[in-house]
Amino acid sequence: MATPTTPATPAVNTPTSTQTALGKTVINDGVVAKVAGIAAREARGVYALGGGAARAFGAIREAVAGTDQTQGISVEVGETQVAVDVTIVADYPTPLQDVADGVRANIIRAVETIVGLEVTEVNVTVNDVHLPSDDKDEAAEARVQ
Repeated sequence: MATPTTPATPAVNTPTSTQTALGKTVINDGVVAKVAGIAAREARGVYALGGGAARAFGAIREAVAGTDQTQGISVEVGETQVAVDVTIVADYPTPLQDVADGVRANIIRAVETIVGLEVTEVNVTVNDVHLPSDDKDEAAEARVQ
């Protein structure tokens, strides 16, 4: 005779909440992503966050509404833990492993201190390298137009 199985509950992106005697605190996933994004940008050797398309859309969003601190950040938040995926553009010639280690350390420190969740992993994807000559080319194009 087969034993009945209960269907798996789908993963739901719900806010983290804690209950105390004085009240309830709710932290939305977007807040966790924003804290991680700010921390990642503060790491040495990070030029920008996000992939090529995300940066293009981000430039448009930034012109209209200001900087999107969650660009290039993806979080999976549980009740007490969080996992973070971040995509970055690194400054050349900073060693990429040093940049990734700095991003990872900053995110862990910020999320655990500010949000109060344990960070189980931070996956860093280096999507591109920014060359100092890239800025010079943009300036030359701007003068010609």
